[in-house]
Amino acid sequence: MKLMLVMHLCSALFNTCPTSNIMPATYNDYNTCITTGYVESLNRIKAMGKEDVNKYMIFIKFICTKDTRTDT
Repeated sequence: MKLMLVMHLCSALFNTCPTSNIMPATYNDYNTCITTGYVESLNRIKAMGKEDVNKYMIFIKFICTKDTRTDT
């Protein structure tokens, strides 16, 4: 079974997760997918910068789930 990584950019300040992204890669196992989620979350937090992360109380939720996308 192929897995996809779905990431949600959230704000604790507003108690919302207005942005979701399905990562383009697929994963053959859960460990690889979930590890990628942690690494990618850290990269995105760093890219946003300390000021915005603190201002909006940003956090990232993610899940690895069965890839339901169809090939076109």
